[in-house]
Amino acid sequence: MTRHSGSVPSGKSDSMLPPLEMWAGIECTINRVRGRFRDQLAMVGHYDRPDDVERLADLGVQAVRWPVLWERHLDSESAWRLTDRAMEVFRRRGIDPIVGLVHHGSGPLGTNLLDEGFPGALAVFGARVAARYPWVRRFTPVNEPLTTARFSALYGLWYPHARNAAAFIRATVNQTLAVQQAMAAIRKITPHAELVATEDLGYTHSSATLRYQAAFENERRWLTFDLLNGLVDRNHSLWSYLTRSAPVREPLLAIANAAADPAARPAIHGINHYLTSERFLDEVTRFYPRQSVGGNGRHRYADVEAVRVLRDGPLGPQRLMEQTCTRYGTPVAVTEAHLACTREQQMLWLHEVWTAAQAARARGHDIRAVTTWSAFGATDWQSLLTKSEGAYESGVYDLRAPVPRATALVPMVRALAATGQYDHPVLTAESWWKRTDRLAYPPHRGTTPRVSVDPGMIRTTGAPRATSPRPLLITGGSGTLGVAMGRLAKERGLRHIRTGRQDLDITDESVITEWIDSTRPWAVVNTAGWVRVDDAEGDPDACMRSNVEGAECIARACARAGIPFVTFSSDLVFGGDPTDSAGGGDTHRPLVESDRVDPLNVYGRSKVEAERRVLAAAPDALVVRSSAFFGDWDDWNFVSRTLASLHAGNRAVAPTDAIVSPTYVTDLGHAVLDLLIDGESGVWHVANAGAFTWLELVQHAAERAGLDPERIDPCQGADIGWSAPRPAYAALTSERATLLGSLDNALARYARSRAWERVARAHPDAFIHKSAASTLSVR
Repeated sequence: MTRHSGSVPSGKSDSMLPPLEMWAGIECTINRVRGRFRDQLAMVGHYDRPDDVERLADLGVQAVRWPVLWERHLDSESAWRLTDRAMEVFRRRGIDPIVGLVHHGSGPLGTNLLDEGFPGALAVFGARVAARYPWVRRFTPVNEPLTTARFSALYGLWYPHARNAAAFIRATVNQTLAVQQAMAAIRKITPHAELVATEDLGYTHSSATLRYQAAFENERRWLTFDLLNGLVDRNHSLWSYLTRSAPVREPLLAIANAAADPAARPAIHGINHYLTSERFLDEVTRFYPRQSVGGNGRHRYADVEAVRVLRDGPLGPQRLMEQTCTRYGTPVAVTEAHLACTREQQMLWLHEVWTAAQAARARGHDIRAVTTWSAFGATDWQSLLTKSEGAYESGVYDLRAPVPRATALVPMVRALAATGQYDHPVLTAESWWKRTDRLAYPPHRGTTPRVSVDPGMIRTTGAPRATSPRPLLITGGSGTLGVAMGRLAKERGLRHIRTGRQDLDITDESVITEWIDSTRPWAVVNTAGWVRVDDAEGDPDACMRSNVEGAECIARACARAGIPFVTFSSDLVFGGDPTDSAGGGDTHRPLVESDRVDPLNVYGRSKVEAERRVLAAAPDALVVRSSAFFGDWDDWNFVSRTLASLHAGNRAVAPTDAIVSPTYVTDLGHAVLDLLIDGESGVWHVANAGAFTWLELVQHAAERAGLDPERIDPCQGADIGWSAPRPAYAALTSERATLLGSLDNALARYARSRAWERVARAHPDAFIHKSAASTLSVR
């Protein structure tokens, strides 16, 4: 049996413990895939922004996990200069850096995780770092040794791409030796240096048949910490597995001998915990994706996220913190807490982890800190860094702007760091990992192996919920945007109210005020208004009343109530044909927020006036310009109707005399909700990247949908009934932030929805004639 250094909580009350700290960290992996190094910080442009370190300091955190990575610094004086500046900022601002030397890497060229020289070489580098910064007291020489060994030497995803137990064990042992030898070298220079050991700590659940495999994995998950605490000897439950699979008996004894010195053991055990960290194993594989299925030589089984299977949910962060404290009897910190998701879900996850830490402390466990991760986001982690797709997920700051843009996580982190408390209306939303619709596979109770589980531990309930959460109010709820915003709010767990014309007259300010007073929304999203561009030419007063007076009335009511307001505008506020002078005056340039407005039609003029009046009435309002909607939930968007016509066996037509930036309504809605939660204001352009004619748009959509694009004929706008003049070029981009991705990616997701098939079923007689396109509204 494994010997534990501590079997019960410390017994300290929360008041006896140091205050719970907020730390920050940046995703800084430098690893190899085949012969290519991949540097996360280069991918997000960090090296060109020396002021990033000031942004972290401005969060008010007590410590920062900061990379001084071996692969980058070994032969680069410029890397050292950048690090010198960062260290000086930390020292001046009173922030404790936790210096990392290898982060999911395999070292520089000439070494790797299976190289016997790896530990000694890292020790030499560690001494160099300590000599340069002798005041630094905390180090993480190798981040997540066990996880890195699994990905590099058991699954073959990262260099050196081995796929066997022997290589996995050697890589784990080698990294552990590197941690010990690096810390020994550092302590010769800085005797009081402390080891902050980190590991991705989860838990494996399983069906009854695979209980044995789950039990093994639930012992193996502790291997990094057990090794560093000197617990892996002949009495350890994994000793036979380790020594039978690889020639590591002598290195294991050396590790245990070095750990006999208490100063060599971890001062803090760092838990890196994600919603994907807890797993579920099932030998009935037919319910699961093919790529999730593997085996152990005895059974084939699927390995998937437990949160997607377990009816009662996974253990959660509190129980894992308490297990770690109980096992080792030393301080614990959550050294990574990140979620790639919508903004309120990111906030809910951080709040849950923080609340879990507080609850564990209340039970006498010494939890020292929670780390917000990753401060500047991350790239390509959905493929575990095996593909170069540029898939970016934002963190505390969003790097899709010219300078890092503070998200709603910034004030949250600052408040938690300063006071330990934070409140925001979206924290009453439902966490997706607690909803029943999170289950992607047949619900399962699972079995809990009798390994390292304290039955007295309580399940985390997450952040306290208000008894009456304030809703999001969506006006114009029956229209394309209103329906989409309502669906997306529901998907995100945001309580909301949608109103239609029969519920709320948006041109009557007294009625709006009554609605706000009675429903107490935390924000209002206005999707109401006139949308028929050509009809507006014949009834300009009605268009102006709906688009201008309505938006202004809501803006004034929101300003009085002190709540955020969002309204939508259009690319039709522009009428010119901007060119790029650098291209000789012949190259079209996408329009940005500061470009001069010059509408050609009544609809465009109504939107220009609405923007002006809204921002005059509510300077903090958010005005979103977009273009050429297509989406899954309405029957009248141009893309769905055209594809429905092709699906029905007919031909279609599409104009070539107008260039726009098509916008997938799902992407638009998510971006707008994130901007709203982030507290952004002013005019924003939000559209999918690119400039296309309507013909090009539907041809691309047809290809993605597996339909024949050759059955779409070109035409002019007048041929399908456009009577209002439109700009020949109205493609949008943003000088504030590019929030939406490529049209191709959006169309791929739209194609999977197969919305046009529903439209064809709902309107079976609408696609008989080629001229049917004249009935379509393109906005």
